[in-house]
Amino acid sequence: MSSSIFSAARLDSRCFWKEGKIAKSDMWSNKRLLVRASIAPSPQIAWKKSEKLQKDVRVAVLGASGYTGSEIVRLLANHPHFGITLMTADRKAGQSLGSVFPHLITQDLPDMVAVKDADFSEVDAVFCCLPHGTTQEIIKGLPKNLKIVDLSADFRLRDILEYEEWYGQPHQAPELQKEAVYGLTEISREDIRHAHLVANPGCYPTSIQLPLVPLIRANLIQLKNIIIDSKSGVSGAGRGAKEANLYTEIAEGIHSYGITKHRHVPEIEQGLSEAARSKITVSFTPHLMPMSRGMQSTIYVEMPSGVTVDDLYEQLKVAYQDEEFVVLLGKGNVPHTRHVRGSNYCLMNVFPDRIPGRAILISVIDNLVKGASGQAVQNLNVMMGLPENMGLKYLPLFP
Repeated sequence: MSSSIFSAARLDSRCFWKEGKIAKSDMWSNKRLLVRASIAPSPQIAWKKSEKLQKDVRVAVLGASGYTGSEIVRLLANHPHFGITLMTADRKAGQSLGSVFPHLITQDLPDMVAVKDADFSEVDAVFCCLPHGTTQEIIKGLPKNLKIVDLSADFRLRDILEYEEWYGQPHQAPELQKEAVYGLTEISREDIRHAHLVANPGCYPTSIQLPLVPLIRANLIQLKNIIIDSKSGVSGAGRGAKEANLYTEIAEGIHSYGITKHRHVPEIEQGLSEAARSKITVSFTPHLMPMSRGMQSTIYVEMPSGVTVDDLYEQLKVAYQDEEFVVLLGKGNVPHTRHVRGSNYCLMNVFPDRIPGRAILISVIDNLVKGASGQAVQNLNVMMGLPENMGLKYLPLFP
């Protein structure tokens, strides 16, 4: 018995016509398939940018020439509702984004302008990807009707005195800080839904709080002696030219930095302390790794008497069983950064330590996606009442 197949496909003005017959016995036994094909001649195809479509939510990207800004653009290329109408980059003002990031040359985007020249009359929402310390004044001056997701650290710390201590300058928008919502999506979804301004979490705090917060809330780990060893790709240090980030400084080695004084420490402790409803102090050491993307946090915790690693595993399973982007691996499977590259996923697992009463948690993310731009898109989706996975259905890139 046989069946006939006739298909026509059109791609970039070229027509491919295929006609053939498949014998089922051949198809399933020896995989043979006979096809007659012809290609219709067509005019020469000119390279052109992707067609610009009118979208529901008009988006501005402030600081589009940095890594997190360009990653926002990449993610929004496939978003059905968010369309970019404004991009700023003071040092690249007047240039196209494709001239700065050739991998985005196919996108039909407005040229970048200086922030001072930006017109927000055709904007509904803003991704602010500016450096720490510059964002507060700019956001304070934006129209009040805009939804804003800030990827800097300028609104993450609720205590403005703590901000001044760690960032070395007074907070420039203390009134605005009071309404900012810390945007760890899976933990603070309902607050984010009604927010005007969301402070997007840092990359290290994201990879650390996602596994720890559910365990702290369930009283399954001790609140003392939490040791965190985190490693990040060099893109986490930003795109600015810095001697410490030169190839010869980073390649073929591991670079520990910010020991006891990394600026993500107060953000980590703020989130964990809120989960515990008491002050938590952690031991946190970050490292730069000779890779572009990726982040792994290895966390060592103590368990109360009578609690087992299986209890920790089951709690994480319950906490994240309905979450699309946080995945608890099967028992014994080790998370690896290469398995989340380019995606908004966080993979995690928990293992017994050789020391009785201790457990080891491992969490991996892409520092530019779940650790920054991907979580920002996820947050704006929530703020706009859209499904959280819109624009984020990218599978990890491997190998």
